Amino acid sequence: MNIIEAITSELKVKTWQVKNTIELLNNGNTIPFISRYRKEATGNLTEEEVRKISELFQYYTELEKRKESVLKSIEEQGKLTEDLKNKILNAIKLSEVEDLYLPYKKRKKTKADIAIENGLEPFAQKILLQEVKDINKEAENFINEKITSTKEALDGVKYIIGQYFAHNERIRKTLRNDLLKYGYIESNKKKKYIEEKTKYDMYHEFSQKISKIPNYRVLSLNRGEKDGILSVKLTIDDKYIEKLYNFYLTKFEENNKIIKEGLDYGFKNMLFPSISNEVRNILTQRAEEKSIELFSKNLKELLLTPPLKNKRVLAIDPGYRTGCKVVALDESGKFLENNTIYPVPPQNDFENAEKIVLYLIKKYNLNLIVIGNGTASRETQKFIVDTIKKHNLNLKYIFADESGASVYSASKLAVKEFPDLDVTVRGAISIGRRIQDPLAEFVKIDPKSLGVGQYQHDMNQKLLKEKLENTVEHVVNLVGVNLNTASSALLQYISGITPKLAENIVKYREKNGPFKERKELLKVKGFGEKAFEQSAGFLRIFDGNNPLEVTGIHPESYEKTEELLNFLGFKKEDILDNEKLNSIREKLNTINIQELSKKLEIGEYTLKDIISELQKPGRDLRDELPQPLLYEDVLTFDDLKIGMILQGRVTNITDFGAFVDLGIKENGLIHKSNVSEKFIKHPSEVLGINQIVTVEILDIDKDLKRINLKLRS
Repeated sequence: MNIIEAITSELKVKTWQVKNTIELLNNGNTIPFISRYRKEATGNLTEEEVRKISELFQYYTELEKRKESVLKSIEEQGKLTEDLKNKILNAIKLSEVEDLYLPYKKRKKTKADIAIENGLEPFAQKILLQEVKDINKEAENFINEKITSTKEALDGVKYIIGQYFAHNERIRKTLRNDLLKYGYIESNKKKKYIEEKTKYDMYHEFSQKISKIPNYRVLSLNRGEKDGILSVKLTIDDKYIEKLYNFYLTKFEENNKIIKEGLDYGFKNMLFPSISNEVRNILTQRAEEKSIELFSKNLKELLLTPPLKNKRVLAIDPGYRTGCKVVALDESGKFLENNTIYPVPPQNDFENAEKIVLYLIKKYNLNLIVIGNGTASRETQKFIVDTIKKHNLNLKYIFADESGASVYSASKLAVKEFPDLDVTVRGAISIGRRIQDPLAEFVKIDPKSLGVGQYQHDMNQKLLKEKLENTVEHVVNLVGVNLNTASSALLQYISGITPKLAENIVKYREKNGPFKERKELLKVKGFGEKAFEQSAGFLRIFDGNNPLEVTGIHPESYEKTEELLNFLGFKKEDILDNEKLNSIREKLNTINIQELSKKLEIGEYTLKDIISELQKPGRDLRDELPQPLLYEDVLTFDDLKIGMILQGRVTNITDFGAFVDLGIKENGLIHKSNVSEKFIKHPSEVLGINQIVTVEILDIDKDLKRINLKLRS
């Protein structure tokens, strides 16, 4: 199997693109670096395409190793034919290899294996080859010291035929495909739960065609089965089973009775349980992949939440009995002071709470209040709104999703950052900082704890962790980080930087002060040329020695960049002068890329990227996204009415709809049928995390506190 050709065919790209990408990966280059700074070599493949090439190369490499192992095993048994060898070598899926290997796999001895040992295999083969006219008479020829009667001989033949049938590659493939196309998945509540109300009631006496079942429903059925409440099975119409049997039935009716008994035995005990498990695994894997894909998309959008810059924050982590933890943070997220207030039940100490809040706002000149959206958040919100109105304060408030704050506050990283503070105070700091710079704060928290997924605890945890970490890595490198302010938690996601190197960078910075240029990284302990090559372009230095280092231009392109600026009549320092920058932009827009690429002896893709960076030096791409929704007044569940039009923020997207924060305790749900007037397969086709939307209230369930919404244009 030619791995490069296989990948080329699957991804519909050029052979040289795949070959060059694999070579770059094998030489220790990271995926973000390859997709950003090696576009000439890859033909401008996206990061997603480079990652897919990496994944497929690994898959096909492991597949080839498995083929070698299987071929060796069958050869050692003396059963490897040229035809079988070619089938295994030409297989392009692991399932195909395993189907071919199944008859030769070492396993616990079956009734069929015992019958073969007792010399009955030739008899079974003669029956299937239609060489036996009188089956009972032929059975007498196989009576021996172990087979003492024609009945025993015929029973043994049934087992052998059943095993042939269950292990046949073509039969297995046909049944697998038919189940996926025409089969049904069925479920029922177990007997002891039938009278009991459970969250799986909709899956009692449930049946749906396998080809039509939504991915989230597969995961829900799996969870119900795992919880011991549901029994789940696959079924298929008898006509598809009969189609399989016809491959084995002969022209001799008497023989067919024995053959059919063997096929029934093989189907019931071996074939159908085995293929059912495979199909369930296929459905689960497909559902997990789609769910992880959605989780990754949601996570990316969450991580790209625009930072609210230059905000001096009063962050509040609400609570009833233990009170509300309050912290003051400066515009860089530096912790200033903390206190505890009790403006909520059972204390309702509004007077002292008001004094503390006003004192902190005045002392530190705070201009934004951030309230965690968990327990007691709405009572805290009312207190804040009343205080703002009473004292005519010129500031607004915003809710921050508390998801993961408690995970961070008890982590080693939080202890290291704030060793002298209580976990609840650390949680309040995290709540405030995730509004000031969401990306810098969210990277400190396990992505699974950020509240933007579905069924994340029911899926392949290794795959989920890998995909989510890839997403975090992608976003961090896409945005770039400030080398002089980034924490080690953020730096370790930069291309080429390990957690240890990230810590060493912070230690060097603490000892020597801010970095003045990127190449100073080579003075950091353990930081070699390769790490510098992979990471430098993603790190930003503001107020440094080289103006180009506020951009994503790689140091290897500095010389060509200066040549480009000189050609236009400017110096690199001019990109920091707004007036001159406008002139640079005007001239860059008139450039003939092909001609200048040849003149400067630089690749067209690299030149385009340099031009793009020069047009927006120091720009944070998150600033171009919609800003978060700030609130001034308070709204409660009881204020809601059917038909009301409101603004809200999308907090989570699932297969069945999108959840929207309306500024009250309860989130509303836009079911996917209410997302668009046109048919859509998935809510994510229209909506994104953090998107500010206008919605209409369709229905309110006061008992369950549910709000059914419709998206308005």
